[in-house]
Amino acid sequence: MGLLFCMDMEEDSFPWTKLRNESFCILHRTRQHQCIQTQTVAAKRTTKKQQQHSIEMAAFTSHNPTNHPIIPLFIAFLLVFSSSFASVLSLQLMSDSSNLLPANQTFRPGKETWKLKRVNAYLKKINKPAVKTIQSPDGDVIDCVLSHLQPAFDHPELKGQKPLDPPERPKGNETAERMSKSYQLWAESGEYCPEGTVPIRRTTEKDVLRASSLRRFGRKLRRHVRRDSTGSGHEHAVVFVNGDQYYGAKASVNVWAPRVTDQYEFSLSQIWVISGSFGNDLNTIEAGWQVSPELYGDNYPRFFTYWTTDAYQATGCYNLLCSGFVQTNNKIAIGAAISPRSSYNGRQFDIGLMVWKDPKHGNWWLEFGSGLLVGYWPAFLFSHLRSHASMIQFGGEIVNSRSSGYHTSTQMGSGHFAEEGFGKASYFRNLQVVDWDNNLLPLTNLHLLADHPDCYDIRQGRNNIWGTYFYYGGPGRNVRCP
Repeated sequence: MGLLFCMDMEEDSFPWTKLRNESFCILHRTRQHQCIQTQTVAAKRTTKKQQQHSIEMAAFTSHNPTNHPIIPLFIAFLLVFSSSFASVLSLQLMSDSSNLLPANQTFRPGKETWKLKRVNAYLKKINKPAVKTIQSPDGDVIDCVLSHLQPAFDHPELKGQKPLDPPERPKGNETAERMSKSYQLWAESGEYCPEGTVPIRRTTEKDVLRASSLRRFGRKLRRHVRRDSTGSGHEHAVVFVNGDQYYGAKASVNVWAPRVTDQYEFSLSQIWVISGSFGNDLNTIEAGWQVSPELYGDNYPRFFTYWTTDAYQATGCYNLLCSGFVQTNNKIAIGAAISPRSSYNGRQFDIGLMVWKDPKHGNWWLEFGSGLLVGYWPAFLFSHLRSHASMIQFGGEIVNSRSSGYHTSTQMGSGHFAEEGFGKASYFRNLQVVDWDNNLLPLTNLHLLADHPDCYDIRQGRNNIWGTYFYYGGPGRNVRCP
């Protein structure tokens, strides 16, 4: 999801070594019994021979008071060799015994055990006590957590506080707080969290271990921030406005389930609210949908949020995976799968998204779907965004890891180019911004940017029904995009 920038991040990989079960031969108990009997009989037969041998050796010694000097050296060599052989044999037996672990049991070295302790400590901190739990059809577990116990209130600035009341909405906003149908899989049965609680997708050990490190989990890669978006493996097809003061943005975003071909790649469609110098002081607020196998472990399109105040270096996170965003709604789970989704040449589905600054308190609020207030980013989180945004951006982004040595086949949007139009290509419609007086205004003077138009492209349009809109996306690797 990263804006138009690139920076490498230190990686602290999790070793995850699976041991194989190899064949290990042991004597059958019957054979062991036979062996013991044979040894007993043999011992009796050899007793007399040993006594005779001892007499002969004594005689030999008495006739040879001075032994040959090479004998002590030979004995010393035998002792050293037998000691080394015993050590090697011991190590081999230890190795073989480790291979006797059941197929589903994993050997965990000390370093990994230490990391797992850190992971479990993080999970204990981020997963709050639930007053109710809802099982989603996609495998997610949704915890209904008391509003004042959600992760945001771990922040020192919010300790002991409660979520704020809804603010005044921008003038010209036609949506109202209503929801005739669920937009998320977990709530399709009509079961929601009780009033006074918020639904939070439970984070699991598997979720964290899919990331390359605990520091990496729930965060975007650090990158050197640049005004253009070339490099860094992140590719965009976006429209943006700048050169003014902006206090919010709104659009309806077409929802698809693009194919993501690598665990460490993603495909997303979102709104960026941006301020700062495009250096390490960059502030962003981001919301939309994304497919991210690394973060969620599947290929469902999921509603997500993100924020940072230092260009993705040390602050911010996805969703509710750190202290930041304050959720106020009991019907929407950030990070949960969106349903339904659009189909090629079939039914189309889009969701409304709006981010705007509350004129009274300065917090940035988020609206989802048909006017549902999800929550807010407190003003104190930010530096530049405490005042206003200097750029608004809409569109798609993918990660191209080139893990196979050529361009990824990860799709953006619907996986089809913009020229295919409605029902085939993904779109944003009714693009608007919020001005200083809390008015929603249509966008003008849009700039278009496609990093690699042969892989993913974009086309803008305008009409009386959709206002300002654009189609965008593509399949990734193809004849023109090797």
